[in-house]
Amino acid sequence: MDYSKFLDDNFDAKEWVNAAFGSQKDPSTAKDQYATTLVMKLQMFIQEVNNIIEETSQQAVQNLPRVIRELDAVRQEAALLQDQMTMVKEDIQKVEHDTSKSMQTLLKLDAIKSRMTSAAEALKEADNWTTLSSDVEEVFQSKDIKAITSKLKGMQNSLLMLVETPDYGDRCQHLETLKNRLEALLSPQLVQAFNTQSLEAAQMYTQIFTDIDRLPQLYKYYTRCHKVALLSTWKDTMEANADDTLKEWLTEYYDQLLSTWHTQMKWCRQVFPDPVPIVCNLITESLKSLDPPLHSCVNLYIQHRDTLTGLTELKQITERFARSIEQAVEANMKAEDVSHVTSLDHLLLELYAPYRQYISTYQSLEEEKLGKDLESIKMDHEEIFETVQLLARSVNKLFSFAEEANKRCLNLTNGCGYLFMMDAIKTYFSNYCKEFRRVLTNIKEKCRTSRRAGEEEDWTHFQHTLRIIQTCGDLIMHMDELDGNILSSMMQTIAHYTNPSSPIKEIGKLRSDLNGFFGKVSALEAHASLFLSNPHDIENLEGLVTKLGEGDLPSVLEDTKKELCKLSEDVHKFSFDIVFGTLRGYLADVSNMEIWTSKSAGGALTSDLPTFSLSPQEYITKVGQYLMTLPQHLEPFTMQDNPSVLVALKHGKLPYTDETELPEQVADLWLESIARGTMHLYSEQILKIPELSSHATKQLITDIDYLCNVLDDLGLYASETLRNIDTLLKAPQEEYLDTAESMPQRLSHAISSMRNIEL
Repeated sequence: MDYSKFLDDNFDAKEWVNAAFGSQKDPSTAKDQYATTLVMKLQMFIQEVNNIIEETSQQAVQNLPRVIRELDAVRQEAALLQDQMTMVKEDIQKVEHDTSKSMQTLLKLDAIKSRMTSAAEALKEADNWTTLSSDVEEVFQSKDIKAITSKLKGMQNSLLMLVETPDYGDRCQHLETLKNRLEALLSPQLVQAFNTQSLEAAQMYTQIFTDIDRLPQLYKYYTRCHKVALLSTWKDTMEANADDTLKEWLTEYYDQLLSTWHTQMKWCRQVFPDPVPIVCNLITESLKSLDPPLHSCVNLYIQHRDTLTGLTELKQITERFARSIEQAVEANMKAEDVSHVTSLDHLLLELYAPYRQYISTYQSLEEEKLGKDLESIKMDHEEIFETVQLLARSVNKLFSFAEEANKRCLNLTNGCGYLFMMDAIKTYFSNYCKEFRRVLTNIKEKCRTSRRAGEEEDWTHFQHTLRIIQTCGDLIMHMDELDGNILSSMMQTIAHYTNPSSPIKEIGKLRSDLNGFFGKVSALEAHASLFLSNPHDIENLEGLVTKLGEGDLPSVLEDTKKELCKLSEDVHKFSFDIVFGTLRGYLADVSNMEIWTSKSAGGALTSDLPTFSLSPQEYITKVGQYLMTLPQHLEPFTMQDNPSVLVALKHGKLPYTDETELPEQVADLWLESIARGTMHLYSEQILKIPELSSHATKQLITDIDYLCNVLDDLGLYASETLRNIDTLLKAPQEEYLDTAESMPQRLSHAISSMRNIEL
């Protein structure tokens, strides 16, 4: 029987019984007999367990006295140990108290011993200096380089211990003289070793100069030796390719410099402890000493071509080389090594030096270039139609040249010249607007001349002005696009230097993290210093970038856009004057008409006729007919959806209109503008009438009502001024005072004076 099941924590009696009966080997045995057997076995097992428990309990009871005795013994030993530890602690405190003075004495003695040792060493070194100084001449006469180096190194070490001596300066000068003698002695061998690229000899001389603390002098020998070869390469390049230009010479020479960099880095890495600054300095010194100088070659190159184009071509060649050198320095740069950054600063500054003088005058260069571009845009013609077409075609050319200026600024200055370019762009567009206005003045004069000659109708001129309005809209839309492109270019070139999340891997990144040639500088300063020589310009550029980052500069061409909007407004006024000119002619002499002073309209019988029996006069019927023909002439506004016209109208307000949102149909705004202008002019003419007879008053009321009916047919409302005039004219004399009280004084006084009514 398996009794292990009784030990399970989740023992189930039913499950055990079922399992016991399931494992019955003899199925013929009765269930009750099998159950009796199982019960008997369980009882025997229980009895056995009880016996074991009883036996174990008796043993435990018997062992309890012994366990208690052992616990008492452990307790006594713990108490004894505690007493002993207390005694030891007291002994230690007593020793510390008794020996504190002795320890201080020992410390003083140790300090005295250290000072005596230092003094002994100093005396020894002083004696050593005397010994070495007396033997040094003999060693120099032997010309044994190793012995001389050993002597000088020993003297150098001795000198470190003699800093406080009165003749320390003289000894330093004497040692420097000896080092100079050794250097002069080694000079021919040094030059030969560097010229022949002798690795073993160079390593030996490097160790010698390290021992005498003169490694910088060794680097100068290295630079002078290899600089001669690089300068010769520059002359050979120009002579061998005499038919080529500076572009080809620079490309080939920079390839030679890059090849020299990699070759010398491989060699110098085996000789010098830190080869990067040494090879960088070699390239820098070579560029400084070129004959003819690079800036002279650049001046000569741009004399025979467009200045900005020539500079951009050369600068891009230089930039490719600069990026290659920068990548090479990054690959060999040690972490937190300031010397690498400083040497790279010097090299990059020398590379871009020929261009900085031109970038400082970038505004004038760009203004000159854009001025020539503007002169190439033809905008005037003898025929009005052709002139309008030329104005329309000028837009694409105008902004194409502006986009080229943006690209030039990016390519030549890497965004650092935007301060100058923005002023040049403003001047460029300002000159264009002046030319546009000049052409517009010519068109106005031609329109007046043709009207006087009866050659063209006003509506033909109006169609021309609509085309000019569309041109103004195109100008404003293109200006918005150009503004966005320039802002985007700024964000991609200079503004991202202030964004911590921007992965800057362009020129200047290395110098932004360490103390380089310019000290602790920002990434933007490091970048701008390559192209801008004036600190004030760099400061202004930083201010511009700060505004960009803070969102305070939503538009960089805001002033220019305002000028274009003013131009659009002028064109709208010109177009309005063309349409309104006829109406102005109809209403010009209204105040001087004889009918206003006549007592009747041709006889006494008609003097008392009611108002409704009168007919409107010819001048007002002409005005009404003209207004009724306006919709068909304004139809081009409704024939097609022209975004340029909408933009021009939005930024160029029509006369006599409110600065509100544009209606669905632009033609409606034009109709409203002309109608309001008509009512305004008509009202002013009425107020100039000196006197109104009774009949004239009725006639004027008839004319006003006719105009109001025409306006109503056009879906327009009469102006408040015209309605007030009509009300004052219709008011009976006895009721005039009451009516005038709610009217503007200007109107009430003018009408009362006309009607001879005393207020």
